[in-house]
Amino acid sequence: MASKEKTDFDVLIVGAGLSGIAAAAHLTMQCPDKSYVIIEQRADMGGTWDLFRYPGIRSDSDMHTLGYRFKPWLHEKSIADGPAIWDYVQETADEYKIRPNIRFKNRVLTADWSSETARWTVTTHDEDSGKKRKFTANFLFMCAGYYDYDKGYRPDFPNEKSFKGQIVHPQHWPEDLDYSGKKVVVIGSGATAVTIVPVMAETATSVTMLQRTPTWMVSRPAQDKLANILRAIMPEKMAYAVTRFKNITMQRFVYRAARKDPAKVGKKLLDMAKKELPSSFDVEKHLVPPYGPWEQRLCLIPDSDMFKALSDGKAQIVTGHIDKFTAKGIKLTSGEELEADIIVTATGLNLVTLGKAELRVDGKPEPLANHVSYKGVMFSDIPNMASIFGYINASWTLKTDIVCDYVCRLLKEMDYQQAKIAVPRLDDPDMPLLPFVDDFSSGYFSRSIDNLPKNGDRHPWRTLQDYQAEKKILTQEPVDDGIMQFRQAGQWSAEEAEAMLEAAE
Repeated sequence: MASKEKTDFDVLIVGAGLSGIAAAAHLTMQCPDKSYVIIEQRADMGGTWDLFRYPGIRSDSDMHTLGYRFKPWLHEKSIADGPAIWDYVQETADEYKIRPNIRFKNRVLTADWSSETARWTVTTHDEDSGKKRKFTANFLFMCAGYYDYDKGYRPDFPNEKSFKGQIVHPQHWPEDLDYSGKKVVVIGSGATAVTIVPVMAETATSVTMLQRTPTWMVSRPAQDKLANILRAIMPEKMAYAVTRFKNITMQRFVYRAARKDPAKVGKKLLDMAKKELPSSFDVEKHLVPPYGPWEQRLCLIPDSDMFKALSDGKAQIVTGHIDKFTAKGIKLTSGEELEADIIVTATGLNLVTLGKAELRVDGKPEPLANHVSYKGVMFSDIPNMASIFGYINASWTLKTDIVCDYVCRLLKEMDYQQAKIAVPRLDDPDMPLLPFVDDFSSGYFSRSIDNLPKNGDRHPWRTLQDYQAEKKILTQEPVDDGIMQFRQAGQWSAEEAEAMLEAAE
């Protein structure tokens, strides 16, 4: 007789992408006595790198910092393609025996906390059975990423139904799309657009990147020569650590320089681009955004592929505003018409929190927008829950590793204090509340800012977007800091919990 599948765990992880697999690996290494399960809505792990299948899909950070601290990146290319990153996630899962702990094709619907039992009850929709399932755990670790996997962002364009060709969003790329010999217009100027354009230009008749405003671009070699040299003469882990330190330091230096003197860094980026583009290319019109470098993420151009496509005449950039779609393509407000067989709407992502799960604490809905970020990991007055939200100014996974360190330290502290509940209590209800991320103008943030948690004006109620500072906070500062409160199950009644939450709003 088959045994009943386990549904109760110490830790429940939501998401089996880069962050979720890292969380499981860190638990295996640092808290081997803790049982865990990963709930994943897709049929395979990999997250971003399993979802996106558009041409040229690749990392927009080097893999020595986007890769895990504990697993060296061994490929020659530091700017890696999607399939290589997918393999890396799969290898990590197998090395740490994570795969049996994943429940695939389960979409999280709700997460309900009970102070009486000190447990989360997570309700999912099982795609195979069509039924709801329930899992319980003492600690909830949200690793679901930050964007909507179901639907990318795409504005409605005037008269678009009149277009006789095919409209494609990169997040939903058709496997059988044949663009060879076709005229293609790619709407957008971000990382996705500059990835797609040079690849499609190899076989398409023409590819036009249509942008409303430019984006800062920087070319970088796809291979890190120093990393490859070090790996040939040093042990793999040591070579990886040295390269990782070097690249973290460089990322930090460039970001700070850009924020301190954006005009100087902007001029440097433009001078680099001019060296690779023909004199006839209007750099000022097509490559100078109305904002400074790193107010949005820089678009990484590995081995200058975008610049080469422009120089060779295989691709072009048109800067202008869309008036309407036509039967043959797109008409701009300038009167110019761009003919197309295929239009790619590389217009961005829809940002969501907690994988769109509804959060309730003792029966009361608790949108994250009503709470304040605690050390960039937890949220004011929400017990036993951590979330990974990576860096906007550096590699996402840098944050993942140190958040996992903190969660493991917290679980150990709870055991030491024989506590079942750990909750960061907001100690100043009159503290000024600030945006979760400020000084960052990307559309997916500005469209969703009202749904994000708040920042306070002081530590520990601020998400810093500073790896070095947060590494010290999350790996060295005491977990029992006077803000984090430790309790037993049932020590707070439902009425007390409700009053506490109302006072924080």
